[in-house]
Amino acid sequence: MQVVSPRQQQILSLARQAGSVMVEELAVRFDVTPQTIRKDLNELCDARMLARTHGGAMLSSGVENVAYEARRQLAATEKVVIGQHAASLIPNNCSLFINIGTTTEEVARALVHHEGLLVITNNIHVATILMPRPKIDVIVAGGMLRKSDGGIVGEAAVDFITQFKVDHAVIGASAIDEDGAMLDFDYREVRVAKAIMQNARNVMLVSDAMKFTRTAPVRIGHLSDVDIFVTDRVPPEPIVELCKHNGVRLEIADQQPGNDNAMEAAE
Repeated sequence: MQVVSPRQQQILSLARQAGSVMVEELAVRFDVTPQTIRKDLNELCDARMLARTHGGAMLSSGVENVAYEARRQLAATEKVVIGQHAASLIPNNCSLFINIGTTTEEVARALVHHEGLLVITNNIHVATILMPRPKIDVIVAGGMLRKSDGGIVGEAAVDFITQFKVDHAVIGASAIDEDGAMLDFDYREVRVAKAIMQNARNVMLVSDAMKFTRTAPVRIGHLSDVDIFVTDRVPPEPIVELCKHNGVRLEIADQQPGNDNAMEAAE
């Protein structure tokens, strides 16, 4: 479908800036009825330019990620809960990688009261969060600094990561396919993520449920490559089955660690 409506073009522009748009807000902004906005959103979703969410729609691009500040706002509450749950699974006195991503940054925020940690990261924001903590040592990977989000990417970062063998790795993904593929947008970032996974004894994927509805062009790996998957809602059934089949421990972040209701795929 060719987008010809100026209003639809403006809606797309707003979605690119903010990551998502809401029906009621758009109706007020354009002084039209919610039904008119829903029709616009349906047409944009049919064209696979947006994806419907409760009460609105989000950017649905398979080749371009949402801007960093917009990503921070998407599923912000869920990311905080995921970060707290993931941090509760990481012991004191261990070494770990923390990768690029707004969800991994929430893990870092939840780790500030841990002790005896050695954290290696290619995420400037993670380093800034943990740097003031006296009982956490931080090592920052060298390489090209991506100005859009503070990520350090490229071959120099890959080479740097391969010097280490750590206890835990915390990684994110921009999308998770139903076949278990973990996907992202920047092949340079993915190369660093792969090196992180290969040089950690235990790999933890942290990702909100919105990632089940998105797509991206570059493969990080497969769910079978991780040991623990922390998310905020029970995933689609194919993902649950993949976790069970591959011995991946599935943790739902809105439940307390150790709760009998928490899902553990590795029994």
